[in-house]
Formats: sequence, structure tokens, C-alpha cells
Amino acid sequence: MADSKLIRATRVEPGDRPRLGARDTSDRLGIADKQAAATRLEDLVGRLALLQNRLWAEGTRSVLLVLQGMDASGKDGAIRRVFTGVNPMGCRVAAFKAPAGVELRHDYLWRIHAACPDRGQIGIFNRSHYEDVVAVRVRKLAPEPVWKRRPRHIREFERLLADEGTVQVKVFLHISSEEQRKRLQERLDDPEKRWKFRPEDLDDRRLWDEFQAAYEEVIRETSTDWAPWHVVPAERKWVRNVAVAELLVDTLERMDPQLPRPTFEELTIE
Repeated sequence: MADSKLIRATRVEPGDRPRLGARDTSDRLGIADKQAAATRLEDLVGRLALLQNRLWAEGTRSVLLVLQGMDASGKDGAIRRVFTGVNPMGCRVAAFKAPAGVELRHDYLWRIHAACPDRGQIGIFNRSHYEDVVAVRVRKLAPEPVWKRRPRHIREFERLLADEGTVQVKVFLHISSEEQRKRLQERLDDPEKRWKFRPEDLDDRRLWDEFQAAYEEVIRETSTDWAPWHVVPAERKWVRNVAVAELLVDTLERMDPQLPRPTFEELTIE
């Protein structure tokens, strides 16, 4: 069973503020140490693989994991570690960059809806529709009346997904400004990671406080009964990985997907 204390500790109740500034970004969430986390993650990855297989076989509902966070908060790493045992046939990852081409000729949720998981799948958003509120607001890409109305759109969009059978797990990976500085420097110093660095990362880093304020507001406005937010302390990668896995396993255990019954009598194959 998933760790209910961890889930309660990270959950933002509908109407509450996430209080990002008051949260310890290096919190262990009750996990004793790195070895305990490795053991727990192994169990969770195995459980996730089993539940995903049942979801895939059932074929009537889906799960959508939304990962948001500042640059270098660990979205890629969480996906890589948590989904190691999952059948790729039953998963779909979408990474959203700045809209371009045909995307700009549609409303901002058009490309998001098209990337949502099929029935039976786990969908993973590496960044998401929340960029169209937070980044648009902070970088002043649209006037205030435009981005101000988008949380209302998103609440109703996510209600539509929930009503149609897509259970959503929304996770904000929370790191400090100093931890981000260290991770960005590591990218520059490591030839194998340097390709991930973008000069624009430094532009956004200078706007750290503005991004934090925007996330504070949008998380409060869009944490709902049908799609609540969870703020996961992400400075300890092993805590991050266990927390994301716990949230997914808890979601699937509550969904309790069922294997379809055979349509034939018991057979013995000669």
C-alpha cells in the first residue's frame, strides 16, 4: 500500500495556498535514508508495473501525470527512475515547448488535449498547460486579462478529463534557488549534460521570485477535488522519486483496475 502520510504531507487541499516559501525543499518526508528509499522505490516500481498492466488490460480509464517545476527541478530524472519497470506500450510522454506553427493557430489547450493519454494508458506531461499561465504571465507574453482567465479554463478542462475517465496526478517538484544554481552549473560542467543548458534558463533564473509567485497563485486556483496538486520536495532526488511513485501507486490502487474476464471456457492446450 502507498504511504498515506507522505501523500497527505504533499497534497494541497482545494482552496488552500501551497505556501511554497514555507516548505522545506530538502524534506525527507519520513524516509529514513537513501538506502531505505532505494528499497521502497524498488517495491513501488514493481507495484506500478503490475497496476499499469491491469489498467492497460482494462482499457476503460487512464492516468495523467503532470510534472511541473522550475528549470532543473528533476522532471526528466523522475520520469526515468519511476517508470523503469513499466511497459512502454502502455505509456506516453509529452514534453511541451513554446507553441509554434499550427499550434499557434489554435487555442492554447488544443495541443494539450491532443496529447492526453488513450484509455488504458498512463500519460506523462513533462511541463504542461500550466506553462500557458505561469511562463506567459512572468515573461509577459500576453496581457493580464488573457492569462488571468486561464486557471478557470484549466479547472473545467481537468474536470472534463476526470468526468471522461482520466485520473490526474499533478506534481510540482520544489527546489530552492541555490539548488537550481548548482544543477545548472553541473549541466555546464558536464559534457554529457551541456546540451540541456539553454541561455534562456538564466533569463528565467533572474525572475525566480516572479515564477514562485505565479506558481503559488496558479496552484491555489487549480488544486481541486477532481485534480489536486502535490508539492514534492525535490532537492533529494531519492525522496523525489519515491514521492512521485507513491502518488502514482496510490492513484492506481484507488482506481483498482480489473483484468477482463476471458470470453472462452477453460482450455488445455495440447
